[in-house]
Amino acid sequence: MFSKEKLAWFCLHAKPKSEHIAAGHLKTNLALEVFAPQIRFKRSTQRGAVWVTEPLFPSYLFAKYRLHELSRLVHYSPGIRGAVRFGSKSPAVPDDAIEELRHIYGHETVHVIDPTPQAGDSVEIAGGSFHGLKAVVTRVMPARERVGVLLDLLGRQTMVEVSLRHVVKEK
Repeated sequence: MFSKEKLAWFCLHAKPKSEHIAAGHLKTNLALEVFAPQIRFKRSTQRGAVWVTEPLFPSYLFAKYRLHELSRLVHYSPGIRGAVRFGSKSPAVPDDAIEELRHIYGHETVHVIDPTPQAGDSVEIAGGSFHGLKAVVTRVMPARERVGVLLDLLGRQTMVEVSLRHVVKEK
């Protein structure tokens, strides 16, 4: 039996750290169109700068389906807590909103944020003898894979050269 209900985008609440599992299941087992954008960026850690991939909207993803036809299957899918609701209604997300997000972040599932700092950027040193210190980039030397930064050391501003791999742009 063919439903006359129109396909629409709905925002789904996923279990923490399970967005990729939920998206995979909805795509593979229910053949739904899913949009769960992720971002990849460098983060400063105890070990130095590392690449991390996180969801753009933690614990949320979007799926396109007929609400009354598939709501039960979607709701009980692995990794899904349910559709986002306001009272007893699950509002549809406008197609324009999803298209705008796809225009900004691309149709790829992972959007990579360029880690290369520019002059004037605030950065954190993630490794080496200056680990954990905040600085301002004064110049970028791509051929040497280094940057010149201005550090505040012992109450004085000091110019230091640091390896590009040890520099993480601040958010």
